[in-house]
Amino acid sequence: MADDLTAATTVRRTGENAPDSVGTAPGGTAAPAVSRRLWWLPALGLALVAFNLRPAITGLGPLLAEVRSALGMSGTVAGLLTSAPALCFAVFGSAAPRLARRWGAAAVVLAGTAAVTAGLALRPLAGGTGGFLAASALALAGIAACNVLLPVIVRQRFPGRTGTMTGLYSMALSLGTASAAALTVPVTEALGGDWRPGLGMWALPGALALLVWLPAVRGTRRAASPGAGGPGRSGKRGGRGGYGGRAGDEAEPGIRITRSATAWTLGVFFGFQSTAAYITMGWLPQIFRDAGVPASTAGLLLAVTMGLSIPLSFLLPRIAARLGHQGPLAAVLALCGLGGYAGLWFAPAQGAWVWVVLLGVSNGAFPLALTLIGMRARTGAGVVRLSAFAQGTGYLISVPGPLLVGSLHQHTGGWHAPLALMAALMAAQLAVGLLAGRDRYVEDGG
Repeated sequence: MADDLTAATTVRRTGENAPDSVGTAPGGTAAPAVSRRLWWLPALGLALVAFNLRPAITGLGPLLAEVRSALGMSGTVAGLLTSAPALCFAVFGSAAPRLARRWGAAAVVLAGTAAVTAGLALRPLAGGTGGFLAASALALAGIAACNVLLPVIVRQRFPGRTGTMTGLYSMALSLGTASAAALTVPVTEALGGDWRPGLGMWALPGALALLVWLPAVRGTRRAASPGAGGPGRSGKRGGRGGYGGRAGDEAEPGIRITRSATAWTLGVFFGFQSTAAYITMGWLPQIFRDAGVPASTAGLLLAVTMGLSIPLSFLLPRIAARLGHQGPLAAVLALCGLGGYAGLWFAPAQGAWVWVVLLGVSNGAFPLALTLIGMRARTGAGVVRLSAFAQGTGYLISVPGPLLVGSLHQHTGGWHAPLALMAALMAAQLAVGLLAGRDRYVEDGG
């Protein structure tokens, strides 16, 4: 959901039916609006693509112990694996707009979904750590491309239903996140206890998404005019200006994002909350399993934590918009995270359901961060530039966290040292969140 709320916020600032400056078909021709009779087909494809954007991550956590044992994976390498999503999102996501300008957003989403499906299908076939990491990177690269371009698809193909379709794919993404966490272990046990088919089964929804998404790509190609030399090549709608690239520079020449204290504060806040989220997705099931919780229950606990993002993604932005200063809200979310970590320190198994609820509420810092990005710029172009900077910076900041947690766990043999690190990072998130909540705008140089 890394871009859905940002897209929705941008729409609120520019209007539901504003000209689409980010989504064009190859050659610069805008993709056609969806016909009334067949609107459900691309909507279904959108939901299926979104559903496949997190099982590669949350399906692995409950089976990480089995994967490590089978492949001889060290704790440090396992930490690298849990850090890989943030790294891939930062690196491969930045390439998605350029690819979309060349091939069209729908085609790149198709390729990204194919990469996700192939990576999930290849992971169970890996005979060693290197092959498993390579297959995971392939899947994560596809996820990164789709993360960036799904909001473009929404504006491109549903110009009158942007808010509705953003909500649809946000819920589908959250459903896929929670489903993989909850179902991977039970299905693995039903299939004989081997982790390989348990992880590999998540390639099946990807294959279904590919079949449903194909008509969207064909429709875009038919609408495109390869010989057209319109705005796609030279104007501000397409070319280098498309997908929130140089167009933002041309529209807002006075904004210097890298010199804005507000932009840096938001980037650091985004980084700390991303760190907490990826540590939770990668290591929370293992913490519970080491405390004696069965693997299936550990997966269900993670599903509850991730599932709370569904209502919070809709509630928190509305609450934040009514506040003059969002810092106290950021502080409340961080305090919930600290409470969850304290519970994992003192009684991980006994109060497990309480701790996962607290951590789930704490993960609400993610939609809050996206909402703040939309509130800290005066124009749509400013939002695009601030979003790209804050998310890119934040994902890079979040890379070391899960790796350090895995390394500390391996060298200490327990979870107290990793939990102490997690608490320190959450305290830093609280402090930065108080600063990020101040009413400032990047256009003002703040």
